[in-house]
Amino acid sequence: QVQLVESGGGLVQPGGSLRLSCVASGSIFSVNDMGWFRQAPGKQREWVATVGPGGTPKYLASVQGRFTTSRNGTKIAYMKMSSLKPEDTAVYYCSAAVEQTESAGFYDYWGQGTQVTVSS
Repeated sequence: QVQLVESGGGLVQPGGSLRLSCVASGSIFSVNDMGWFRQAPGKQREWVATVGPGGTPKYLASVQGRFTTSRNGTKIAYMKMSSLKPEDTAVYYCSAAVEQTESAGFYDYWGQGTQVTVSS
């Protein structure tokens, strides 16, 4: 089994900052990309950012320059969110492409989500 656990969400005023964490655990041989997605009320889940094990992070255009994602080793990812706007309000999910045993292939796993609310 593979588990992803996000943390760090909360209520913040516009212009504020939060840092989300995502920790992968369980039966893991290797982790490839780790990504962040979000889902606002009444909207579809959208991709926000991705960071590979050693590659350049990629970002949704609307968060470029405000969000920074990074890795700490192979099983932990962070996303620092700055200059937050009310439209950033959503449940944020972490995903990871995980290979449980050598040459088994990579499969996507998801965390349970953490709420981020930007409001004055």
